[in-house]
Amino acid sequence: SSDPRLTALVVAWFFALLLEGAAGFGTSAALAAPFLVAIGMGPVAAVTAAMLGHIVGVTFGAVGTPVVPMVTASGLEPVEISASMALQASVIGWVVPIVVAFLIARSYTTQPAQAGWARWGLPLISAIAFLVPFLLIAVFVGPELPTLGGAIAGGAVVILLIRRFAAHDRPPADPDAESMSLAKAMAPYLILVALVLVTRLVGPLREALQSIELSWSAADGTFSGSFQPFYHPGTMLFISFLLGALVQRARPDQLRDSLASAGKTLVPVAAALVAMLSLARIMVHAGMVDAIAAAAADALGGAWPLLAPSVGALGTFVTGSATASNALFSDLQVATAEAIGQDVAVMLGAQGLGAALGNAIAPHNLIAAAAIVALAGRENEILRRSIPVVIPLVLAAGAVALVLANL
Repeated sequence: SSDPRLTALVVAWFFALLLEGAAGFGTSAALAAPFLVAIGMGPVAAVTAAMLGHIVGVTFGAVGTPVVPMVTASGLEPVEISASMALQASVIGWVVPIVVAFLIARSYTTQPAQAGWARWGLPLISAIAFLVPFLLIAVFVGPELPTLGGAIAGGAVVILLIRRFAAHDRPPADPDAESMSLAKAMAPYLILVALVLVTRLVGPLREALQSIELSWSAADGTFSGSFQPFYHPGTMLFISFLLGALVQRARPDQLRDSLASAGKTLVPVAAALVAMLSLARIMVHAGMVDAIAAAAADALGGAWPLLAPSVGALGTFVTGSATASNALFSDLQVATAEAIGQDVAVMLGAQGLGAALGNAIAPHNLIAAAAIVALAGRENEILRRSIPVVIPLVLAAGAVALVLANL
């Protein structure tokens, strides 16, 4: 389309959600933001739009990963949790593409003829196109594919609408620009999605990759950890980079220069991530975060559902991962729900939704996404734009949970 805002909405909403459903763990914003910058958005606005654009899908993350600790903590069937969480996410999720569209509109000084439709009509259609299949899959299938399925089905519908009603006036090609086919340009991303889908959905292959694990533990048994190198999204990203380079027939010196440039960028980013994650683990193992949440539960009693999403958001803010937040607080949510006589599935849904919303303001994710578009050190600018959106959504999620818990 000649209106770059239409393309930007597809990238910040559907493409980011697609990557979240397939890979998760920070890849969505990191891959969507460069596309947005390439089509004319400012770097700060691009990262903010990408961070906010995928948060609804974080509820189910990479093929349902965030739901796993909830099932372990509660003993409920996965579909019971996914249905509750998707319902709560759908009630407030329609706001997100409208906010993203507003951020996109502010990034462009010119307003094409279809400005009103691009700003309000298409975002609402995009919300419905994603949330309907998202909710149906969560209710009738389970937690593995709501985000991925919603992104594919909804994205297809919206792209067809854009091609039908807004693609007749395409901008002229730049004769001086180095040409590359769309397939080649998309190769690293398409390979990434294919690799993640195959490794997640093909059972024997998934089990074989997960069986190769590096693990460690403290001598006194107080801490342990593990890493599956061939199943990790970072490995998929690196393989996609190499295979994409082969498809594009990149020269060895181009590969070397790209790796060297990325390596220089990663040094300060890695230092910041190590500091943030070290602080997070100290807080977790010292019981600081758990103590804060437990005290709040004792104080609120029957009004706990109002705060349940905030606890999930706090967990993601500290750990940088919705899955980690759910692992940290699902037991607390289950115990609190049983103590005050509330529906456990509703409380876990509120936990998962809050954890997803917190993803947009987690310093860990901001640092990683900002580094991709050369914004290292300017994460505070992104945070200033994200917080006024995330906090009202978390409060709204609490209100929804309170209503559902008392039905």
